Amino acid sequence: MSSGSYRGAGADLLSRHGVTAGDTVSISTDDGETMAGVIMPRYESASDSYIVIKLKSGYNTGIEVSKIKTIKKIAGATTASEAAAQSGQPLRQQDDNALPKIALISTGGTIASKIDYRTGGVKAALSASELYASVPELASIASVDPEVLMSEYSENINPGHWTVMADKIAEKVRSGKYDGIIVSHGTDTMHYTASALSFALQGLPIPVVLVGAQRSSDRPSSDAALNLIGATTFAAKAPVAGVFVAMHAGTSDDVVAVHVGTRVRKNHTSRRDAFESIDVTPVALVKDGKVEMQQQSGIDLAARGKNELKLQSSFDSRVALVKYHPGFDPTMVYWLLSKGCGAIVFEGTGLGHVNKNLFGVLKEAAEKGVHMFMTSQCIWGRVSMTVYDTGRDLLNIGVVPLSDMISETAVVKAMWALANAQDPEKTMQENLAGEMSSAIPI
Repeated sequence: MSSGSYRGAGADLLSRHGVTAGDTVSISTDDGETMAGVIMPRYESASDSYIVIKLKSGYNTGIEVSKIKTIKKIAGATTASEAAAQSGQPLRQQDDNALPKIALISTGGTIASKIDYRTGGVKAALSASELYASVPELASIASVDPEVLMSEYSENINPGHWTVMADKIAEKVRSGKYDGIIVSHGTDTMHYTASALSFALQGLPIPVVLVGAQRSSDRPSSDAALNLIGATTFAAKAPVAGVFVAMHAGTSDDVVAVHVGTRVRKNHTSRRDAFESIDVTPVALVKDGKVEMQQQSGIDLAARGKNELKLQSSFDSRVALVKYHPGFDPTMVYWLLSKGCGAIVFEGTGLGHVNKNLFGVLKEAAEKGVHMFMTSQCIWGRVSMTVYDTGRDLLNIGVVPLSDMISETAVVKAMWALANAQDPEKTMQENLAGEMSSAIPI
């Protein structure tokens, strides 16, 4: 019998009671407390004085081995929720037919990962069904229909994956069975995917909500449960439609912020509130089971049930995102031209500038029919290329300004426009999915 990396007193305790990591149990302690949950594996280097269980709330708790009186394996229980019911703890029951129906599509990432307790690293492991089972609160919000589409860390996601996701979502939408769709996704490139789906799935009649986690679901500090609860609540109850991202609004475990899919960016490597809306406010805050819609400025949101889906899921990856910096070598742009690049999105300085030593290669690019666009490497604000001589010269060369479009959104939109638009430059200047706001907060 595997002890799930437990050693010493912890391993002996589990062995005596005939249980192991992954079993669902009811535990009683010397102080009269009873709790139910799933026994979690441990790091090989962790103390052998404690065992760890995942409670039905989704949180992990450590219990000192010396204080455990009994451990009873709960036959047939596969989740902490079922364990709570069988051990006599209250569990809210709902009629699934009365609940909104939500499709949960799993693509991978930290929210669908768990710790490798030998190395301490994170590996892909959880299926969509396991995600649903590990967060029993979902049962009182919606009837969730899970499906594993792929299992990829988000750094491995490419435009081909966007097409697969968009096609699957369109299939779910056109079935007419669902009130909302959730896509679990790794956080590193989630804002790229949110943009891609926003352009590929225009005219959505229901919310499509991407959700992830900065910390895997079996860590005590995981944000997976709250994020998934918030995403499900929004998908089930929000009055708006479109593509959104739902993640922690702060460092506390109480509020989830929902962002427009083309106006959100990951701004921190590891904080749970890493995602922020850029130049707009979040669409909504989800707290205590309620969706609090926020006043929007510069973004028009579609009402739920009003539109008809138009699927255009092709992408042309012959697009480069180039961040200008002092000392930038123009031969790097020549290399892109030699590789058949179809469009270049520049992250210029300030209002949208690059050094004049690039003017020669940019003129050659324009002559070759390469589409060139300008964003700013500043996070907030919009480009304005008529203020200084450099900007006006770039306009004359043929570089197209993209207002306050986020550079990551711009490169995704350029891939989509090359594949779907007759006039990519005109399309890039049209506001299709809230990627450009008409007003920027001061």
